[in-house]
Amino acid sequence: MKSLNPIEFVKGLQGILNAKVKLPASLSDNPVLQLLIRRRSVRKFQQKDIPDDVFRIILEAARLAPSTVNLQTWKFGIFNQESWQETFEKPIPFKGNRAVIILGDMHRIRRTMDEFPFKPLVEYTLSVINASIAAYAMNIAAEACGVSSVMLSETGKTGFYDAKYLKEKLGLPDGVYPVMTIVFGYARGKMPVMPPKLPLKSIVFSGTSYEEADENILREWLEQMMAGYRASFVTQSFKGKLNHYLKKVDQAERNLSKLIFYREEEFKDKIE
Repeated sequence: MKSLNPIEFVKGLQGILNAKVKLPASLSDNPVLQLLIRRRSVRKFQQKDIPDDVFRIILEAARLAPSTVNLQTWKFGIFNQESWQETFEKPIPFKGNRAVIILGDMHRIRRTMDEFPFKPLVEYTLSVINASIAAYAMNIAAEACGVSSVMLSETGKTGFYDAKYLKEKLGLPDGVYPVMTIVFGYARGKMPVMPPKLPLKSIVFSGTSYEEADENILREWLEQMMAGYRASFVTQSFKGKLNHYLKKVDQAERNLSKLIFYREEEFKDKIE
């Protein structure tokens, strides 16, 4: 991955700033669509408490989220600033006011449905899909309440990258998998610009006519990613951040494999 030259950098920023979603005139006043479009991941928060009743309705949105066969394969670890500090001996990432650790939970299902076969990849996929839907429901409910948030997979050892750490720290039983942490708070300063998104034509296809995304479009997207990261984090680079994640991939793969294939001897070669 080569670095951007000045022209590519400016071009990338222009691409980000010009990528605005326009609602059809007939839907321009739709509050739900407006909310979905303006939502951003926020990493700067005010030191302002989220009222208990507001936080509760955010959690209720997750409880009411759809799930496969209504199995509700999730569990949510809820924290305020004090309980997070007590548990992890450090502040909530980005000085957020509340945090929720999202877990995929097949353990609870097994307690009530003995006939459910042990199929580790199916179970893991099922629980992660459902838990992620519930997480997004929280995210959107928070926005509707004027509360911002950010979903974390690694920052501060808060997601699946550090599954072993969280399993030990939270005393999770077999069949429960850390997925992510959502940090909540009231945004401080200007809302971030929407990060670069691939155009619709690159991510949809009709019927059986699957098509690879255009190479030029992918290249433009990557340049926008790099330019946006460089503009937002002056002392860092997108490549450096990517390398940080890549260094943890192997260990994360091993830890997740042990969590997923915790019972079957025939999967031993996958976890050693």
